[in-house]
Amino acid sequence: MSITPPPNDFGTVPVIHKASEWYKAIYTFSSKISKKDRFGIYLKIEHGALELIDLLLVAALEDKDKKYLPLRNARLKTESLKRLIRICYEIGVVDLKHYINFEYPLQEISKMINGWIKYLR
Repeated sequence: MSITPPPNDFGTVPVIHKASEWYKAIYTFSSKISKKDRFGIYLKIEHGALELIDLLLVAALEDKDKKYLPLRNARLKTESLKRLIRICYEIGVVDLKHYINFEYPLQEISKMINGWIKYLR
């Protein structure tokens, strides 16, 4: 009996794939952060990234007339994550290179969510 890998069903909704890839980058980088920061602000960022993925999955699976609320919450969560990443840079938790690598995908995710919201209206 062979075990097959799980299907990649995120390919159907690009913003979910983008958010998942962003979370993987955040998660992988966490081992390079001091314990104090990892279990403080950085933990909040990791949890926020997972919440963002959850909200996007809910929006993807809901009926068209019920997608707006989770998308609005995803937009708010994205803005909150941008602010937290900025604070991490400002207090020295991440350097400029990593700040840019974390911020740029969040900006793309934000644009994708806003486009999805405009499409629904």
